[in-house]
Amino acid sequence: MFIQIDGNSLTYDQIHQVIHEGYSVKISSDALENIKKSRNIVEESIINNKVIYGVNTGFGKFSDTVISKDDLADLQINLIRSHACALGEPFSLEVSKVMLLLRANALAKGFSGIRLETLQLLIDCLNHNVAPVIPSQGSLGASGDLAPLSHLALLLVGEGEAIYNGEKMSGGEALKQAGLEPIKLQAKEGLALINGTQAMTAVGVVAYMEAQELADLADGIAALTLEGLQGIVDAFTPESHSVRPYPEQQKVAGRILSYLEGSQLTTTQGQIRVQDAYSLRCIPQVHGAVQQVLNYVREKLTIEINSATDNPLIFSDSGKVISGGNFHGQPIAFAMDFLGIAMSEIASISERRIERLVNPQLNDLPAFLSPDPGLQSGLMITQYAAASLVSENKTLAHPSSVDSIPSSANQEDHVSMGTTAARHAYQIIQNSRKVLAIEAICAAQAADFRGSNKLAPETKRVYSKIREAVPTITQDRIFSLDIERLAKLLKEDVREVNYQLMH
Repeated sequence: MFIQIDGNSLTYDQIHQVIHEGYSVKISSDALENIKKSRNIVEESIINNKVIYGVNTGFGKFSDTVISKDDLADLQINLIRSHACALGEPFSLEVSKVMLLLRANALAKGFSGIRLETLQLLIDCLNHNVAPVIPSQGSLGASGDLAPLSHLALLLVGEGEAIYNGEKMSGGEALKQAGLEPIKLQAKEGLALINGTQAMTAVGVVAYMEAQELADLADGIAALTLEGLQGIVDAFTPESHSVRPYPEQQKVAGRILSYLEGSQLTTTQGQIRVQDAYSLRCIPQVHGAVQQVLNYVREKLTIEINSATDNPLIFSDSGKVISGGNFHGQPIAFAMDFLGIAMSEIASISERRIERLVNPQLNDLPAFLSPDPGLQSGLMITQYAAASLVSENKTLAHPSSVDSIPSSANQEDHVSMGTTAARHAYQIIQNSRKVLAIEAICAAQAADFRGSNKLAPETKRVYSKIREAVPTITQDRIFSLDIERLAKLLKEDVREVNYQLMH
């Protein structure tokens, strides 16, 4: 099985197919022609001694330095080596592979002037399960993700480090074992490989897909909590949501009602109390607003994964070579900051529901859901852990996009910090998943005290899935193991869990 890329039509489903289902990648026939045409413009410009940034000039502040024809190849390899100064823990293998795919797709648009054989090697690496080791820190998110993408480019010239079939080795050895040959970069090619937003966008794509799945899961977990706390269903009925017609809010309210249909544990207004606390009553308003953010993020990432983001851009139809700023990551920086803020709120409201589940002053359940209150602490400290993660998220959610530090002797005087924003959003999502795992554990335990046989059919499926990873608590144990195990289940089996929630 394979997908075709042309720089214009890559989808999230296709990204998933390549990264997780082993689909191969091919260049479409139309894209092949466009790639060849833009390369011809580069070579003709060199023959005619036309000065083009990054082809026969230096980079950044050195843009006014003209390079001789004899040194054009050296210029490109020097660029890759000098710019490969990313630091810190490497991106995950998943992110590295997405970076390969997204960079290949951007180059396939045919505005970058790269040779077909260079692009084909990038695709061959993806198809042969060779992924570069790319440190995660060091990008300013303008002039592209220069540092991380340089580590990607090192692989193509047989340098740097790579993962081949799960084993870490030198880039050259990885190519050799995969039966591939490194290339020698020619004019413009080094710049074409590293001048783009594919690091922040790759992290953004992975973060978005996990966030969307987690936000959907949050509705089902919240529904189970409502049963554990004998929540009032009136707040979810269509009337109140029809007069504030946010589609996402209405959708969440409808889903909560569908999950709770047939429950013997929920209540109505005045049956036990007149209204619930905000963390229960306002689930549609908060979760719905998160879904609004996710729609925004999806829209921006969809544009970005099918964009030409390098510089200069080569327009073969007109023959123009234009130095612009499509490498500037501001659209993705804003989107990633917004994503981090939204997912922080998913965790924040979840933690408040956890507090209502364990606090004996806020419910009629055994204190801290303990099987023997006093002798056994039960789930008391799980709320501490959730509160700690929520507090950490508040720091991580400080917008990176409001920051800028000039670089390259002030030639590059405003940057996006988009990759930092994406990395922080991704970490927030990991933290938020653990908070939701804690809520799920507490909600399931509350259901045991209420009588799990009284759950709605849909939430009973959620309960059963939780109990696959976390047995009913009959005595104190090391709860961090339960939380980590369930968080892993929520990540690895999320589509199956969501199926249980949605069907």
